[in-house]
Amino acid sequence: MNLARLLSIIAATAICMAEPAWAGGNVDDDLRQAAKLHRNGETAQAMAIWRTWAERGDTDAAYNLAVVHHYGDGAARNAAEALKWYRQAAERGDRVSQYQIGLMYQVGDGVPANAEEAHRWFVAHRQHHVHHDHSPKMQEWRRQAAAHIWQRDMRESLATSRQNGAAIVADLQRRAATVAVATERPKLAASAL
Repeated sequence: MNLARLLSIIAATAICMAEPAWAGGNVDDDLRQAAKLHRNGETAQAMAIWRTWAERGDTDAAYNLAVVHHYGDGAARNAAEALKWYRQAAERGDRVSQYQIGLMYQVGDGVPANAEEAHRWFVAHRQHHVHHDHSPKMQEWRRQAAAHIWQRDMRESLATSRQNGAAIVADLQRRAATVAVATERPKLAASAL
């Protein structure tokens, strides 16, 4: 076997060994596996999975990396790295990450305290999605939701009134029977004399 062929076999083997079994799989399965690894104290392996998916643009993976770095949960606390991953998730619309960045700027956690920047991140989601509130589709969904809620409330109200009505009728019947027994006793007592 020549040296070039041997080197190509070694390189191919190294590439196969470097690519973990979870890489390229289903994101949900991989993230579940990473969570299990993290819970079992194997945070370095979990972070490798999260990093792979975060680099591919997965918001949940980026958020998990941010939390691990932010709180030093299985890795060294690194506010700058946490901010990097929070920002990646936040820019993809993750509200919790947007809020966490706001908190970091508000208290100066890993960044200089900056009230204006904190406020910007606190309201980022609202400002970004405010146009949805007035879209015809959103207004139709709200009308449908209101109609469903009204129908549910009416069904519950009817069921409650039927139960209450049955209880009232039963109570009236019980009272009527008590009154009938009470009026019968004096008649019996008078006739026995």
